[in-house]
Amino acid sequence: MSHHATNRTLFGKLVDINWLLPVLILLIGSIGIATIYSATGGGWNLGAKQHFVRLMVGMLFMLLIALTDIRVWYAMAYPGFICALILLVGVELVGVSVNGAQRWLDLGFVRIQPSELMKLAAVLALARFYHDLPHWRVSKPVGIIGALIIVFIPVALILHQPDLGTSIMLAATGVTIIFLAGINWRVIISSVIMAAIAVPLFFAYGLKEYQRARILTFLDPERDPTGASYHIIQSKIALGSGGVSGKGFMQGTQAALKYVPENRTDFIFTVIGEEFGLIGGLSTMALYILIIGVCFWLAGSIKQVFSRLLIMGLAVTFSLYVLINLAMVMGLAPVVGVPLPLISYGGTVMMTVLAGFGIILSAHLYREIELPRGSGLLL
Repeated sequence: MSHHATNRTLFGKLVDINWLLPVLILLIGSIGIATIYSATGGGWNLGAKQHFVRLMVGMLFMLLIALTDIRVWYAMAYPGFICALILLVGVELVGVSVNGAQRWLDLGFVRIQPSELMKLAAVLALARFYHDLPHWRVSKPVGIIGALIIVFIPVALILHQPDLGTSIMLAATGVTIIFLAGINWRVIISSVIMAAIAVPLFFAYGLKEYQRARILTFLDPERDPTGASYHIIQSKIALGSGGVSGKGFMQGTQAALKYVPENRTDFIFTVIGEEFGLIGGLSTMALYILIIGVCFWLAGSIKQVFSRLLIMGLAVTFSLYVLINLAMVMGLAPVVGVPLPLISYGGTVMMTVLAGFGIILSAHLYREIELPRGSGLLL
């Protein structure tokens, strides 16, 4: 880029946005509209219309974020994280319970899920933390403890809601960013050993009864075919019955006869698998891989620590949504209630994901701007 990002006109900035990413996102979102339409038996007003409207509004929102100077996101990293943390504490105190899980805050005019906002806020805060931290301190106690505070306070709050899926995603994203920041191998190996000791203890004492049941069901899917295993068994039947080329659009029986629960939200991939077969499933996965690949390619062109870690952290968050959902639907992971991004029906996740892509586009668009290296919170 020959001239400074801030000196360009609005049109100049729009031209300089990496348009490959929005086009791929629009493609995936459109698959979502068609699949929700089919999953609800051809009812335009049973979710497909809402998904279309959210996608259009979300894409505009994404472009507005993309045009926002990266220095704004840098300045907002810590305040945004603290606000998201306060909202999570608010859920503990005055949260609304839905299906036995207290994850929502009712603000009167809108219900928000602060754990979704935290997925963005934690990545921003970690990217800022490592940007401000001299590289030689990354593996020192101040670097390790600072990063762990940013990751594990929200994880503990989200686990308590209880929301195992989001807490796993947040912890995995945080650990990946710490790894990408260039932490010492000795620290990594000792952490892996500690985690191996902690996992059985966490399984025994840290999980709710139904979460333990889901994990045991995953290890032995035939254990409770009409109860805890029902989702997975029906999901595999739907995916298997699609064969190589599928039964055709709107021709899926598992969806039509309501055998697969949550088939327009968490288990929507079963509809794609049944109607478009292995070819449809693999094509959808290829689109996701392409989006993630483009994000890492954009990160590779950036020298600033903040912007590079920000793009990689948000790309990892998106990858985990896809990975966990597909693994869950195929019976390769326990059922943890993580939606398939841009395809599953649901407003909060759609807006969070599109906001994340907006920040990725902003980091790339303003990649020439020198960011200050602040003193950080914990230095």
